[in-house]
Amino acid sequence: MSDLAIVGAGLGGLSLALALQQAGQACTLVERAPELTEVGAGIQLGPHVMRRLYGWGLKEALHERIALPEALEARDALRGTQLATLPLGSYCEQRYGAPYATVHRADLQAALLRAVEQGGNTVLRLNTPCSSWVEQHDGVTLELASVSALAPGQTLAQGQGAATQTSPAKVPLHASALIGADGLWSRVRASGWALPEPVSTGHLAYRAMVPQALLPERLRSQTVTVWMGPHLHLVTYPVRQGEWLNVVVLMQAQDTHHPLTPGWDLARHPHDMAADLQAAMRGCCAGVRDLLSMIEQWRVWPLFVRDTLAGPDQMARGHVALLGDAAHPMLPYLAQGAGMAMEDADCLAQCWTQTDLTIPQRLHRYAVARWQRNARVQLQSRRNADIFHATGWMRWGRDLGLKLMGQRLMDQPWLFSG
Repeated sequence: MSDLAIVGAGLGGLSLALALQQAGQACTLVERAPELTEVGAGIQLGPHVMRRLYGWGLKEALHERIALPEALEARDALRGTQLATLPLGSYCEQRYGAPYATVHRADLQAALLRAVEQGGNTVLRLNTPCSSWVEQHDGVTLELASVSALAPGQTLAQGQGAATQTSPAKVPLHASALIGADGLWSRVRASGWALPEPVSTGHLAYRAMVPQALLPERLRSQTVTVWMGPHLHLVTYPVRQGEWLNVVVLMQAQDTHHPLTPGWDLARHPHDMAADLQAAMRGCCAGVRDLLSMIEQWRVWPLFVRDTLAGPDQMARGHVALLGDAAHPMLPYLAQGAGMAMEDADCLAQCWTQTDLTIPQRLHRYAVARWQRNARVQLQSRRNADIFHATGWMRWGRDLGLKLMGQRLMDQPWLFSG
C-alpha cells in the first residue's frame, strides 16, 4: 500500500510531495497530463510563502529566477496618479523574515519538480487520470485509467522516454490516504463532497508577459503596481530577475450574450482580445494604454468561484482531504491562490508526521488548522474585487483612504505573518 496518494501535480501537489519528502514520508503523485507544463504567467509570493519555500531548501534555486520588487504601488488607472505605496525589499525581510517575491509559474513549478525528483522517495505517475476512488476502513483505493510512472530518482525527461513504466488501463492504487490537489474542477472533491459546481463571476483575467528591454524606459518597472479603475484593474510586476514584466488585466466580460464556459485558457482570437481590452481601457491614462498597445499575445481565463469554506469537513473527511483550489479556490484579487495551496501543503505534511494519531485524525487536524484562514483569504479576495473596481462614492472613499493611510492599509500582517 502506498503511504499517501496525491492527485494533481500542480504547484499544490508538488509542494505537498516536497514537504512530505522533507519529513521522510513517501508518496505517489498522480497527474492526468502527459507532461508537466505551465501555461500561466506570473504569481506573487508573499513572505509567508517564501519562508516555507526556504524551509524546503529552495532558496538558492528560486533566487536564480525570481524577482524581488522594490515596492507595492496603488495607482488611479484613469489619471495615472499614485495613491499609496508600501515598501517591500528590506522592509519585508526585517518585518516578516523573508522577502516579497514575484516569479513565473513555470519557474516555480520547475524548481519544485526538480527538488521532488532529487529526493528519491516520490513516484510521479503522468498521463494517469484518476477515474474514481473508494474509501475503505484502512485507506483508499484509486482506479487509475493508465499508468506512466517516474520511479524514485528518475527525471521527468527520462520518464517521457523509454524508461517510462506503463501498465494496463484501470489499474488500482491502494493508499493509506488520498489528497485531492486537482484544482477548481477537482474530481476527487466531486466524488466525495455533494457540493455545488463552481459558478462564473462574469470576470475575465487577461494575462501576458513582455521583455522589459522591448518597452520604453517609462513603461519598465521593478515594482508591483495595481492600477485601479471603474469595473477593472491592471496589475504589473517583474519576473525572471526583473527582465520580464508580467501584466494582468481583470475586468467584467464585455460580451454578456455568451456565457463563459469552464476552462483555464479560453480560446479567443487575438483581435477579439485586443478589441475587448482597448474598449475597456479607453478611459485609462496614457501609461496604461501605451503598455497594453505594446503587447500582442494575451491569454484569457474566465474566473469561476465556489462558496467560501464553512467548516473543516469541507477540507477533510475520513481518509480523504483536499488541498489548494480543490478545497478553496481563490479569486486573484489578493494574489493568494498558490500561496494558500503551499501553506496547506506545509500544514498537511506536519500533521501527517503525527504518528500517534490515526490517519483520519491527522487529516482532520490539518483541516481544523487551515479552514478558517483559507476562508478569510477567500472573503478578502472577494472584497478586494469590489474595492479595486469601485465606482462613485466608494471609489472616492477608497482613494482618500489610501492617500491618508496607504501603507497601513496595504500592509497585511495578518497574512504575511502566517
